[in-house]
Amino acid sequence: MTVPKKPRAAKKPAAAVQTLAEQPSQPAAVAQQLAPAITRSNVPGTDLFDYFASNNGRLIFKWMHYFDIYEKHFAQFRNRKIKFLEIGVFHGGSLQMWKNYFGPQAEIVGVDINPHCKTYEEDGIKIEIGSQEDRGFLRDLAAKYGPFDIVLDDGGHTMTQQIISFEELYPHVRRDGLYVCEDLHTSYWKEWGGGYRKANTFIEYSKQLIDQLHAWHSKDPESFNVTAFTQSAFGLHFYDSMLVVEKRLITPPFSRATGTPSF
Repeated sequence: MTVPKKPRAAKKPAAAVQTLAEQPSQPAAVAQQLAPAITRSNVPGTDLFDYFASNNGRLIFKWMHYFDIYEKHFAQFRNRKIKFLEIGVFHGGSLQMWKNYFGPQAEIVGVDINPHCKTYEEDGIKIEIGSQEDRGFLRDLAAKYGPFDIVLDDGGHTMTQQIISFEELYPHVRRDGLYVCEDLHTSYWKEWGGGYRKANTFIEYSKQLIDQLHAWHSKDPESFNVTAFTQSAFGLHFYDSMLVVEKRLITPPFSRATGTPSF
């Protein structure tokens, strides 16, 4: 279910570089006072990060390396009439950040299991209350708001939550849209149902997507065939703790040669 998830991030490995945003034990007021002091020399200097660093609004909690990834994949959607879905509202700050970043034409939709999050609705931001493990709820959500240009899963981060959300919502991402799943490191944490090379984690599940991406080249049709995913996924971009699936209409690949042979 999409529970308030960021305090759990306090359990990140000790080896990780601890910046302000990864220390949820600090009071929100202190975090808001110190965020502007984070400089470009320490973290990415994107528009999204600039908003984050100077944020005086609702609390936002993000891993610092995410901002470069966001900018790389999201910039093309700015100032367009898009639908952006974020699973996991938390304190509502990231929804305000997306609204500011994508511009006034964007429709921002947030999902959380905490009924209090409904109070964070404002012009341009809608919030639905429900569990991301509830397939019926997700189907109703997609019917009401979809198709989406971007779906961002920053919800409860358990294996079941991530897998069910992907299975139900990926089909409702527009052609040329993106499906993004964050905080994949929970696939290695027992508290979230993970473990190194453990079956049925989202990491192991997403490794199968690599096979499906290449199914056009299968010579084992009895067990390895082209799927709807094969026909819709242009690329899988794996980063530390994040997967970005780039969606397009994909047709069978073919090769050509030009020029004069040398031998």
